[in-house]
Amino acid sequence: MVLPASPLFVCALIPPALMLASSLLSSFAGRDEDILWKRFKGLAAAAALAAFASLLLACLQPQAAAAGGPGWLAVSLPGAWAALLVQMLGTTIAVFSSRYLQGEPGQARYAAALAGVLAAVHVLLLADHWAVLIAAWAAAGVVLQRLLCFYGDRPFALLAAHKKRIADRLADLLLLAAAALAWRETGSLALSDLWQHLANQGGTLALHASAVCLVLAVILRTALFPVHGWLIQVMEAPTPVSALLHAGVVNLGGYVLVRFAPLLEQAPAARWLVAGVGLGTAMLAGLVMLTRVSIKVRLAWSTVAQMGFMLLECGLGLYTLAMLHLLGHSLYKAHAFLSSSNAVNDTRARMMRPVTRHSRPSLAAAPLLALLVVMLSQAVLAPASWPWWWSGVLALAWAPLLWLPILQGRDMKEAAGSVVSGLVSGLGMVMGLAALAGIAHRLPLGLADMPDRPAGIVSLLGMAAMYLCLVRLQVQPQGLAGWRRWSYAGFYVDEFATRMALRLWPARWVPAAPAARGAGMSGAMVAAASE
Repeated sequence: MVLPASPLFVCALIPPALMLASSLLSSFAGRDEDILWKRFKGLAAAAALAAFASLLLACLQPQAAAAGGPGWLAVSLPGAWAALLVQMLGTTIAVFSSRYLQGEPGQARYAAALAGVLAAVHVLLLADHWAVLIAAWAAAGVVLQRLLCFYGDRPFALLAAHKKRIADRLADLLLLAAAALAWRETGSLALSDLWQHLANQGGTLALHASAVCLVLAVILRTALFPVHGWLIQVMEAPTPVSALLHAGVVNLGGYVLVRFAPLLEQAPAARWLVAGVGLGTAMLAGLVMLTRVSIKVRLAWSTVAQMGFMLLECGLGLYTLAMLHLLGHSLYKAHAFLSSSNAVNDTRARMMRPVTRHSRPSLAAAPLLALLVVMLSQAVLAPASWPWWWSGVLALAWAPLLWLPILQGRDMKEAAGSVVSGLVSGLGMVMGLAALAGIAHRLPLGLADMPDRPAGIVSLLGMAAMYLCLVRLQVQPQGLAGWRRWSYAGFYVDEFATRMALRLWPARWVPAAPAARGAGMSGAMVAAASE
């Protein structure tokens, strides 16, 4: 047991304490925005240094990190990695927000909510008790609502926040049910006691039901099909809020499943459930993403697809890859949202070039080339680190990188060299991704993989079907007009889910006037108890 005064535990507690202090100070800040953001950025930078020190100590003392901590909190290697990532992203988003919101009213409220979300996420990463986990996750969602409804005069933002609130409350009930079932079986709500019980006695029917409730709660909180709609509609929130949500908060579902890996290993039904929903979400959202034009909306659909892929990895027992996916996706998506304005300029420049047709390349060999690169990289950098079927899944996921640059070529003058240059560029990207995956697989993450071979083969077939649909949509879009229309509409899943949500919890919106944005959410939305 780690003593309360241990440097590891003290460093791990500093980030949530500093972010909570920043939230309280921002709530009572005056109108001087410069002082507000300077103080916020200073505390955030100090919290990032503390998170880095905590990760360094956890890597140097893996036994101490695995032993837990005092009370209801514990330090783990995956949690330390995630804490550093969250704090770095939070600091970057704060710097971006200080420029993005210049002249906007309500900046103190925004800064207080941003710091509150970071503090709640840090507590969740330290949770070693069901009560702490549920309370921290719920607090992060409640505080995030204030950011999503920062512009109180936008009905779609209010609708998205309302749907998210319903999903969060259902997830809270499922988490409470999972905790009650675990407590009934183990006699304790401490997660470390649950791990010990599973190691000694294995899974029981009650723990299987607890795992299923946990997986359903994660599906609701991670915006998988069919409850993904709110994640698409929050695009009317400020861009840094979108970056925080897509790069940080929505990824918590993947971290929770990684944290509960011992429970999932004893519950095959829960693993197949999360793998099936994750695979279906990745396939459908990946197809919808191809039909969207708006930069932020396309990024949002990309997040839905990536969340499905991440939960698929957890369902297959590849927790190390899931954790690496979480870290990489967070960094990529934060950069994509914060630099989304550059994509507008690039698109305008591309539209000014003449559009001419040139010969389409053959796409049949793309998966084979990608598979060859992945297997070679695996053999050199990460021998026996993942099963053979996972190499096929990665190859199918990365195969579009070999031909998308070619299909995007527009200028006939570049047609002659587009195939060669696009192929070289695509092979370089696939090789780089495979090399990064192999190298990162050796990082000290404190995780043990337990691959599920039958589920892996099913996922390989599903990814192959998705690749065939993607190729058909790209090469012959005119022949699939009806399918493309359904794909553009998100297969009409969100319309059905929205009607069900409003029937379950009816609400009416009273949008705030644009001049009253600084007043916050009060008066912006009134939820009725019945129709």
